[in-house]
Amino acid sequence: MDTNILTSNGIDINKGLELLGDMEMYNDTLRDFIQESETRMPQIANALATGDMENYGILTHAMKSDSKYLGFTQLAEMSYQHELAGKGNDLAFAQANNAALMAEANRIIAVVKQYLGM
Repeated sequence: MDTNILTSNGIDINKGLELLGDMEMYNDTLRDFIQESETRMPQIANALATGDMENYGILTHAMKSDSKYLGFTQLAEMSYQHELAGKGNDLAFAQANNAALMAEANRIIAVVKQYLGM
């Protein structure tokens, strides 16, 4: 696997290795992230569509944490803003900025899938 695919797309592998120890664990955690995203992404969209800001905040918090561990710096920061919106019941912010969050999440998912050969 070519880690340049990750680093050239703004993924800080070293951040992940600090927390996870080695590339094998990092790669396993990337696979877990992809699997979790398959359910998390629709759940985030549903929470926003129904105005369920409590769950929106919980789901975006989980995405933020995973992103931080794996070195997805931009996605972690964006997710954090949405987590705060969820906690603050700021539906307007979430609605106005969700498309950008989903686009970045989907970009990261595509990069990771390419890296993992999925």
